[in-house]
Amino acid sequence: MSIYLNHLGIICALGEGSHAVRKALFADAPSGVTPHPSLGKSLPLGAVTEPLADCSVLPAELRSRNNALLLSALAQIRPAVDEAIARLGAHRIGIVLGTSTSGIGEAQSAIAQHLQTGQLPERFHIAQQELGSPAACLSTLLKLAGPSLVISTACSSSAKAMASAARLLNAGLCDAVICGGVDSLCDFTVAGFAALESVSNERCLPMSINRHGINIGEGAALFLMSKAAGPVALVGWGETSDAHHISAPDPSGQGAISAMQQALNRAELMPEQIDYINLHGTATQQNDAMESLAVNQLFGAQVPCSSTKPLTGHTLGAAGAIEAALCYLTLHGNPNEQLPPHWWDEAIDPTIAPLALVKAGQSAKLQYVLSNSFAFGGSNAVLIFKKTTGPQDDAH
Repeated sequence: MSIYLNHLGIICALGEGSHAVRKALFADAPSGVTPHPSLGKSLPLGAVTEPLADCSVLPAELRSRNNALLLSALAQIRPAVDEAIARLGAHRIGIVLGTSTSGIGEAQSAIAQHLQTGQLPERFHIAQQELGSPAACLSTLLKLAGPSLVISTACSSSAKAMASAARLLNAGLCDAVICGGVDSLCDFTVAGFAALESVSNERCLPMSINRHGINIGEGAALFLMSKAAGPVALVGWGETSDAHHISAPDPSGQGAISAMQQALNRAELMPEQIDYINLHGTATQQNDAMESLAVNQLFGAQVPCSSTKPLTGHTLGAAGAIEAALCYLTLHGNPNEQLPPHWWDEAIDPTIAPLALVKAGQSAKLQYVLSNSFAFGGSNAVLIFKKTTGPQDDAH
């Protein structure tokens, strides 16, 4: 049986809710990533500026900006979640999320105060930064008793979470799964990537000869996934591990190609049946060279491709889910079948493999779209989605 994405909640630099994010995604000019103070200077970041959900409904040890982002996404699908719990039972609803930061921002603030005063703030609890905190947040709030876990494999985390959720459904361990990802901004994360010389001082330029690195972002995307027909189906996924280098991808792209081929095989598709590819597209030298080579070798240079990270920033552990959400919004509620534009300076890098990068306003007949997530350590995850004729989610 097929696995369906029945409902979506999303908050990111493009806005809050499906309507706002879809409008910004297909706008005639890029938005989302804007200058914000970080590391003592102004950096382009994909920061969420909307007021976030109130975390006071959670125990103190679960209160964090990361979980506030998660609750903001949950609020958009809460009626559907509550209905599923009432109909299926709390023990039949699972939670699978991806994150890489969790509540590390709270630890950063607490340590800063400790350095000044010698005391940690009363509001700080060590459990806030635990990677399992997002799943504990949802299972505690919703009083769920099904499987509840967090996957943390850097930038492939929430794409792998969606594949894991599908496996829970196929194994009959759950009747519905709340799945997705969340990550929040803090100087700790920005400083880490700056130390790797991977942070750009301008809006990132994926695939450009002038690319200088990533813009860090934040956000959350949550799906209610089940076998009940919905507007979009998850029909394929592939997961591989390069084990090539702790931070650099295998330049041959073989791990990425294998993950994409696995996803195609599971979906029983040929490469030419993919109508659009959401690239991992970080705008780092090595990732873009590897990904362009891998995509070109498997799909050629004809399938429309774009990186949406110039709009959202690189949301790290949430990237797979947020970009899955952008694919969902491309397949559903998009009557003109517009494609997410690839915002860059159009300065071609002759040393990387050519791709058919999407221009603003471009459209295509859409049925299948593929989304890439390639992480540190060579952790690769690829998802394929299909537009269906199932019940339509009139999302926020």
